[in-house]
Amino acid sequence: MRRCPNFWPVLYSCESCLATIAFISRNAFVSATCIDVALGYCQDMPYSHTIFPNIVGHRSRQETEMGAEYLLLSVVHGLLNGECSPDIRLLGCSVLAPQCRGDRIRRPCRSSCEEVRKACGHALEGIDMAWPFFLDCDRFFVSDQEGCYDPLADLKEVAFANFSGEPSTIIQFIYHTNAQMVNVLKRTAAKCSDISRTYSIGRSAEGKDLLVIEFSTNPGHHELLKPEFKYVGNMHGNEVLGRQLLIYLAEYLCSEYLLGNERIQTLINTTRIHILPSMNPDGYELASAEMADRSDPELDQDAQYFNGWLNGRRNSQNIDLNRNFPDLTSIAYSRRRYRQFRIDHIPIPDSFWFNKVAPETYAVMKWIRSIPFVLSASLHGGELLVSYPFDFSKHPHEDKMFSPTPDEQMFKLLARTYADAHANMASNSTDRCGASFAHRGGIINGAEWYSFAGGMADFNYLHSNCFELTVELGCEKFPPEDELYPEWLRNKEALLSFMEAVHQGIKGVVKDEFGNGIKGATISVRGIRHEVTTAEDGDYWRLLNPGVHVLTATASGYSKVMKRVNLPHNMDKAGRVDFVLKKVSLEPDVDDLYIPGVETYERFDPYNQFESYRDRENGEERQEKPWWWSYFTQTSGSSPTWLLRNF
Repeated sequence: MRRCPNFWPVLYSCESCLATIAFISRNAFVSATCIDVALGYCQDMPYSHTIFPNIVGHRSRQETEMGAEYLLLSVVHGLLNGECSPDIRLLGCSVLAPQCRGDRIRRPCRSSCEEVRKACGHALEGIDMAWPFFLDCDRFFVSDQEGCYDPLADLKEVAFANFSGEPSTIIQFIYHTNAQMVNVLKRTAAKCSDISRTYSIGRSAEGKDLLVIEFSTNPGHHELLKPEFKYVGNMHGNEVLGRQLLIYLAEYLCSEYLLGNERIQTLINTTRIHILPSMNPDGYELASAEMADRSDPELDQDAQYFNGWLNGRRNSQNIDLNRNFPDLTSIAYSRRRYRQFRIDHIPIPDSFWFNKVAPETYAVMKWIRSIPFVLSASLHGGELLVSYPFDFSKHPHEDKMFSPTPDEQMFKLLARTYADAHANMASNSTDRCGASFAHRGGIINGAEWYSFAGGMADFNYLHSNCFELTVELGCEKFPPEDELYPEWLRNKEALLSFMEAVHQGIKGVVKDEFGNGIKGATISVRGIRHEVTTAEDGDYWRLLNPGVHVLTATASGYSKVMKRVNLPHNMDKAGRVDFVLKKVSLEPDVDDLYIPGVETYERFDPYNQFESYRDRENGEERQEKPWWWSYFTQTSGSSPTWLLRNF
């Protein structure tokens, strides 16, 4: 049950409300006459006369001005930071001050309403506001065949008149607040709804959504043999360039796909891409506030610059997220001498959960476990290079020791892909922010640079199939706004080339004799002690350098199958290698030794640390009112509960 608009104070169902509105409208408009449009926020409508009662039943201009509907139109520009303005305002005015012709009302077109809702619905969602009831496209608007008018016609004419030249992607190279970032991502997903969507992987310590935008021909679903790729930005809240580049990348992928860019269409048609621009939105807010203080001439600027390297790095719980993942690298080192122990897909030790686990870390761990990612990069700042695992030294007392993974050559090739495509990262003459990396070409083994445990890249490699690199984008962690466009130009090709690198090596499906995919089968490569496992439907991806490789597919209860493959240097896509495994009777064998810890791989959060983040009162979830609610509760009229999304 909802309360009808202000003119009808008694509780009715929504259907009764609208029936009453329709009755009032049909009968009251008969004797009414056209008057001048006098509402201050509706003076720029493409007509000059309106009529009362209006479409929602307000009997006079004064009643309209006192209503929450008109109040919303007066503040919507500020609420949405200028986004979708004046579109929403003019659409609302066409309902509150509808066009009058021949002393009769003309209703606005439903198609106009639907266009605005598709383009602007995300903006309201970004501030947790429901789509306003009086902008219901089905109830207050009519079809083109019913003699409607387009209240946004003038806007479209202006936009068309100003358009010239070839279509191109237009990106506004500015910094975005957390709310603006959410709006941009949701607007982009709405613009490219056939190939994109947004979803949240969890919330930050302060309750902000960790919002991902996905690009795929079938958003929301894993497709057989289509590799999964992810970019993660802003893990350290004060390292913000990566965050901005990923926002721009999302806009670029959407726009270029629609404009027919063959390279982008091929990339999205063959890859499922996930982009998390900000893993640490709480830290970003702190860093952003710190940067704003730099403009204060009374503050110590040297101290401000130093703090800019520190403030906002951690999350709001003072946790460094890139030291907060399970230390699986130490476990891998302890097992490497024993062939019966796996050093891939290492389970999360129960002891990990006794430490302080950030909600951001928890969310990303669940994300990594829920999607069969193949390749990933985390974007950071403070240096100009690409580092690759391991990040933790094989000797715990050595801070700078070369500590390669079994896939050292593949990681070097992937790192070279980004560094070589960057405008100047691979140049040995490039300034390295004070560090000495001469003759490295912009790439380095992480532990050889400096060692730390609990990193996200090592966790990806040792707990899942995913290969992740760390990209350091430059010396300045929070560069001036006028540097954002030049940085986009330096990194755009590298960002695209690295995504395309997910199509290296081999892929295939492991099936049984009846054609059913086998989940959890392992693919091993002779000479490389790191296995990958098949996904839900039996498909797998194995990043490999060109050359001759001997592959083995195994699964519990099935025979082993070996194949020899040759990957030529000129391959531009992964080679297809399928396996068919036959059922066998399980007999004791040296290869079936009990391996401690393997059976616990599927365990996650055994103590239900993060079962619920929401406060509960008296067994019921507490409903917190959004920040904008005070705009409407200060008026004398009834509060517009129809603006609350969960009402």
